[in-house]
Amino acid sequence: MAPPLKIGIAGLGTVGAGVMRMLARRNDEIAARCGRAVEVVAVSARDRSRSRDCDLSSVRWAESPVALARDPGIDVFVELIGGSDGAAREAVAAALEAGKPVVTANKALLAHHGVALATLAEQNGAGIHFEAAVAGGIPIVKTLREALLGNRMARVSGILNGTCNYILTKMREEGLSFETCLAEAQQLGYAEADPSFDVDGFDTAHKLALLATLAFGVQPDPGAIHVEGIRSITLADLDAADELGYRVKLLGVAARAGDEVELRVHPTMVPKHWPIAQVSGVTNAVAVDGDAVALTLVGPGAGGDATASAVVGDLCDLAAARVSRPFGWPVARLRPAGKPAIQRHEGGYYIRLAAVDRPGTAAAIARHMAERNISLESIMQHRRGRPHGGDRADSAGGPAPVVLITYATTEEAVRRAIDAIEADGVITSPPQVIRIEKD
Repeated sequence: MAPPLKIGIAGLGTVGAGVMRMLARRNDEIAARCGRAVEVVAVSARDRSRSRDCDLSSVRWAESPVALARDPGIDVFVELIGGSDGAAREAVAAALEAGKPVVTANKALLAHHGVALATLAEQNGAGIHFEAAVAGGIPIVKTLREALLGNRMARVSGILNGTCNYILTKMREEGLSFETCLAEAQQLGYAEADPSFDVDGFDTAHKLALLATLAFGVQPDPGAIHVEGIRSITLADLDAADELGYRVKLLGVAARAGDEVELRVHPTMVPKHWPIAQVSGVTNAVAVDGDAVALTLVGPGAGGDATASAVVGDLCDLAAARVSRPFGWPVARLRPAGKPAIQRHEGGYYIRLAAVDRPGTAAAIARHMAERNISLESIMQHRRGRPHGGDRADSAGGPAPVVLITYATTEEAVRRAIDAIEADGVITSPPQVIRIEKD
């Protein structure tokens, strides 16, 4: 049997300690199946005295992540520090320059600097392995990079942020407001004290940037993605979706649009019978549509054990000498993602208006829709909703919630119609618009 694969881990938080425990527990079987054991020989962390519930007695401590990356006694550098710049970026670059493969869970680093780091990897005969960076324990990176190479991808989409999915699930099931569910998510540790990165869609965008690179060969670029979060979603929207046969999910979508790739993150209504609509709580899901195979993968998107499992999977690939290009494509073949205007998006739309309750309002709304060739599939009007549902019409003459469902149309047409409706003064607050995905 070959000598052990010697690794150094930078970052001994929940994931790093989880990797240590998993390797200790599974190394005999890993060695048997991969042809060599995986041995942690060195580590780096800010606080050496912290209790981590793993055996560190036989490892040596490096002075810094960069020093660990350059350590001649390690074969593989594992980066679990986080952040798109600073120590994480410097250490990964140092490891690649030294010809050492890198295993990382750092989505932000690769989303912002993936092309430069992949170039370094190619130049120095090293590799970057990042299964843990997208969707936690779901093996979506290997699926796109290796298992589905026989397919021409049409679309990759998914629930990529457990915090948002937890909040939307809790709101729908228990009739609680966004603010209440967010506070509970923070108490449970699902959301940070500053939740903006999650609830405003940026975490999902970073992950989508990597999925788009794997599926379509575009350079990872979060700036090319249209991003909306879930702060505006109310119980009125969730109730209407339920009545219409949909669930509201924050989706990241990468889809072919002619010669371009449409990249967007936003709340989306999906049919209840779709597998992805039935994914609740902090669970993630990724749907892949190729010309030969369509599938949906569901599993834990975060957490120490799930992420550690993905890291160990990458280490096993290295132990077994299974090596792929970082993004599955030569760097020279990656093309700019561009930024197709969201105005060109085509699909169905849910539009909720707080309409003035007076004669002529409905006619004005219908006229502006017709003038832009928007056909309406249905119109709903409710006087009252659940508590906190938003836009309740509690008295005559107050705002009347009107919900419009359109047939396929363009984003530009919808926005122009809404601008005209607002200019007419027949609605009392900004409208809610949610895109609809259909069979």
